[in-house]
This record gives sequence, C-alpha cells and structure tokens, in this order.
Amino acid sequence: MATILRDWSYRYQWLYDGISRLAALSVGGEARFRQLALQGLTIHSDSQVLDLCCGSGQTTEFLVKTSQNVTGLDASPKSLQRARLNVPEASYIEAFAEEMPFADNLFDVVHISVALHEMQPQQLRKIINEVYRVLKPGGVFTLVDFHAPTNPIFWPGISVFLLLFETETAWELLKTDLAELLAKTGYTTLLMAAKRLCY
Repeated sequence: MATILRDWSYRYQWLYDGISRLAALSVGGEARFRQLALQGLTIHSDSQVLDLCCGSGQTTEFLVKTSQNVTGLDASPKSLQRARLNVPEASYIEAFAEEMPFADNLFDVVHISVALHEMQPQQLRKIINEVYRVLKPGGVFTLVDFHAPTNPIFWPGISVFLLLFETETAWELLKTDLAELLAKTGYTTLLMAAKRLCY
C-alpha cells in the first residue's frame, strides 16, 4: 500500500527531486548516484543505449554525454514530457518495460535506475527477460536499486525510507536474489550483481 508521502512525491516534481537528492547523499550525491552503475563501462558515441524506465531523464542526462544514440523508455506520459524538456538530445518511447516495442539484439547497453523495486515479481521477471531479448550478444545490462544491506547499521535508514516512500514491492526486492534470477536468464551474474546498491 502506498503512503501519502509516496503519492505526493509522484504528484509534485519538486518533492520527488528533493527526496532523490536526499537519498543519494549516502553515496556522494545525485550526480554520483546516477552514474554509479556506469563506472568502468565503455560507451562509444555510436553505441545504442536504452535508458529503461527513464522517468524525467535524470540518468539520460549523463548517457547522452557518451552516446549519440540514447533512447529513453517510460510508461508515464508526464515523465516523458519532462524528460524531453530536460534532455532533448535523446529520443523517447512511451511503453511498458515488460513489453518493449524493440527488435531483438538492438542495444549495446540497457540501463535501469531505481525502478525494479516498483515491479511485482512477475513483472520483474518479464522485464529481465525483455532486456535480455533486446540486448545485442555481448551487450551490457546495468542496474541500480535497493538490496538488503550487508551491514546492519544501514537497516534502520533503509527501513524508514521504504516505510515512508515505497510499497510492498520494494520490500519484495530486498528478499529477491537478483544474481540468481539474472543467471537463470543467461546474464553474466557477477557483472550484474556488482551493480546493485543500497542508498
């Protein structure tokens, strides 16, 4: 069940942005957070890059600095409207992540930032399969999202954050073994698992 704070954060862009910036402080700020999963990744100017569940373009902004072929996909028309204003250099598609209107083996890189925790378990599996389908052989899937803290000191912080701003799907993701799920789909497990983050 969504809290009123969550509803407000999606209704008011200023509140959403403020919460994002506050949460990202734990990893060195929003700019670092948005680029965290891309560190060490070589993206060429002609690489085909998909920013999946791109929202208002917070990560798209960094992707267009490395590639001239960035596509943002999101199911929210309002988010895409904001993304087009914020990052006009990218192209945008309105669609669901679990049913992407793309050909097989199209993208060199697919990136998703803090969106998997919004998905029901069945949706999560469909999205992971869809990403695998649209990636070129040897392509890279990078992701950043919640995971269960390995250090107990972080549990109170993440618990309060989820209680205030998230739904039960975020708690489900904490219990999900993403590395195992990705491995069963065919991904290189260690590369994918290394990109997860608790902020």
